This record gives sequence, C-alpha cells and structure tokens, in this order.
Amino acid sequence: MIDITLQNFEAELINASMRQPVLLDIWAPWCGPCRTLGPLLEKLETAYAGRFALAKLNSDEVPEIASQLSQMFGVRSIPFCVMFVDGQPVDGFVGALPEAQIREFLDKHVPAGEELEAEADVEAAEGLMAEGDVDAALAKLAHAVDTAPGDDNARYEYVKALLELGRLDEARAAFAPVAAQAADTITPHARFAALAVWLTAVEDAAGADPAALQAAIAANRRDFDARFTLAQHHLAHQRFTEAMDELLEIIMRDKAWNGEVARKAYVAILELLTKPAPKAAAEARSGTLELAGKAAAVQSDPLIDQYRRKLSMALF
Repeated sequence: MIDITLQNFEAELINASMRQPVLLDIWAPWCGPCRTLGPLLEKLETAYAGRFALAKLNSDEVPEIASQLSQMFGVRSIPFCVMFVDGQPVDGFVGALPEAQIREFLDKHVPAGEELEAEADVEAAEGLMAEGDVDAALAKLAHAVDTAPGDDNARYEYVKALLELGRLDEARAAFAPVAAQAADTITPHARFAALAVWLTAVEDAAGADPAALQAAIAANRRDFDARFTLAQHHLAHQRFTEAMDELLEIIMRDKAWNGEVARKAYVAILELLTKPAPKAAAEARSGTLELAGKAAAVQSDPLIDQYRRKLSMALF
C-alpha cells in the first residue's frame, strides 16, 4: 500500500498500473466509512498476493486528483475507489462495500493467479530462448499453456516457437484449440490468423520446387499461382521478406486475385514480425494535471515500417 501525492501520482499510480492493476482508495480522516473500508482493502491486497496494488489518496491533502476523478465518474462522496489498468481509470465503486462485493469488483479487473503464472513462464521462456536453451524454453511455454489454456499470448508464443523450430505436428496440435478464432470472419484474432497462414504455408509448400516455380514466373510474370506457392515456400522456411516481395508482386498486378489471398498473407507476415507493444510507463506530463496516461511511444521497426509502406503504395 502506498500513499499518493501530487509528486508521486504519475510514478506510483499511472506508471505502476501499466505493470499491474492499481486500486486507488480516495478517503479522508473525518470519514467514518473510510476507516471501515481501509483495513478491508489492505487485507484484500494481501489476500490477492500481488494481483493488484493498493494506493490511498487523502482527498483533503490532494484535492486536485480527487476532484478530477470525482468529476470523471460523477461521484460526490467518499470513500470512492477507482481501478487503474494500463495507465487509465477504468472502473470504480463508492462506499464501504462488503468484502464479497469488493472481491467481485476486483475479479473483473485483476488477472487470475493462473494468468500471472503463465505470464512468468512466457517471460522466462524468452530468456531461455535467447540463451539457446530451446528445450527448457519450450517446456516453460508448454507449462504456460497448460496452466492457463485461455491465455492467448502464451499459446501464440508456444505455437510460434514450435513453428520456428520446425515441429509442425506439435504446432498443429497446440494451435487446434484456437483454430476457430483464427478462422472467424467477423472478429478474427489477428495473431492466431497469422499463425494459421504460417501453418498453411508449411503444409502447402512441403513439396514445392523453388527452381521450377522461379522458371514459371520468369516465363510469365503473371503466373500468380507460381508466385504464391513460392511465397509460401519462403514463409515456410522463415524467409519473411522474400515471401512478402513475391506477394507484393501479386498485389501490385491484381489486388483482388483469389479473394485477396496475397494481401491477407502479406498482412499475416507483418503480424508475425511485429512484437507486441510492451507495457511501458506513461509519458511524462508537464503543466496541467492529467490523469489519463497514454502509453509511451514504442520503438518502431524500420523493416516493418518499410514493408507497411510498400503495401500501402501497392493498394492505393
């Protein structure tokens, strides 16, 4: 538990909520219900074991923050609690609620214990992979998926690692539970859809003859079937830019060919190459007080930026 002031609110509230949910308890010394709620919230912070952090703000001492939040939520009384997630105030409640109701509120916003464990496994796997300990990294990722089957990031990283290592059967089995999400035409899961494109490329390009495909393209530059198969062959062997170059040739000549399959594959490769934005601290502010923090700028990848521009130019 930490007390929030004008001096530390950005570091201890906005920035801290980029790493884990932070529940802000707005109280005052003269408020009877506040004295009832405070110890209960401290008890729950301990019981939830790191799944959220508790911060307290004395509304008499820091009226600037208290009044902004009160206006934002249309609240005029205390105790008033606000949940911050990823630098933003996302929800709140008023009054000294019973423990069961507070737990219900918390459970809407804080990660489950299994999710935290899976997140730790994925982070550990990244380090192990960087050190070259592939088997240990895969074991961590497999454990993450087993621990939290619904954790999309853990499953994505596991399937991606298996494909990078050429373990197609295992990748296919790990991907099967989310295949429907990848194929959903209304609200597709972009990262899973990208994995589906990669899996298909590995399967379809298994017997491809690159020399024969290149000869066919040299004879007819509009042989889109040959180009697409060659692009799949490149993707299957993780030659991502070469795959996009072939797909771009199709897009420039016939954007709508075969149901825009070339564009879809190109976008999928960009997704595979794009690293997820890290949970970063909110940017520093100056001047007037602003509580709605914004994510820090993510360092762009020049290669991805270049290929995004190429696609934009080919489409317009």
